Amino acid sequence: MDQICIGKFIAEERKKKGYTQRQLSEKLGISDKTISKWERGNGFPEVSLLLPLCEELDITVNELLSGKRVSEEDYRKKAEENMVNLVKEAQESKKKIILSAMVAILVIFAATPLFVLSGALEMNTWLRVFLIITGSLVIAAGIAIACVLDRDAGAFECPECNTRFVPEMKDYLMGPHTITRRKLTCPNCGAHKYCKKVLTR
Repeated sequence: MDQICIGKFIAEERKKKGYTQRQLSEKLGISDKTISKWERGNGFPEVSLLLPLCEELDITVNELLSGKRVSEEDYRKKAEENMVNLVKEAQESKKKIILSAMVAILVIFAATPLFVLSGALEMNTWLRVFLIITGSLVIAAGIAIACVLDRDAGAFECPECNTRFVPEMKDYLMGPHTITRRKLTCPNCGAHKYCKKVLTR
């Protein structure tokens, strides 16, 4: 999905209806900052807001996902394209998450023998230190790669305003987490809560 194109389309249709960002946000029960974010292409409406938004703007979900008005002849073709794009985005996110987990597991298997050898065998001190440093570097590099892959796979959804966002790497690393949630600060509403991992942005 082209979020920039969709954002411009939302802005155009909102202006045609004579709504300000605040008026549209009030009708949808969200903040005007969220509307602004959509229109700048920095976010996308969550699934529960798609139909209400389309009803307010007198457009179809297919037109929203296409980022333009769609003629009747093109409607089915565009619907199929949009569905395929959503499925592809979700699949790519799943692949990144799986790859992230595989990298983490491989790193553990690669580094563990180095630590075991450094402690179990008789050797010079410099060699022992070398093995420990090498193992530590392997773990650090693996964790960094796994974190980048996981952060870029999909997005996180704020439980307060339902905004989907990709956090800064520093916030991602410092946020306490469970398997499916991470404590982050929402860039839209400022809530600092456990945000759910989602596969699409």
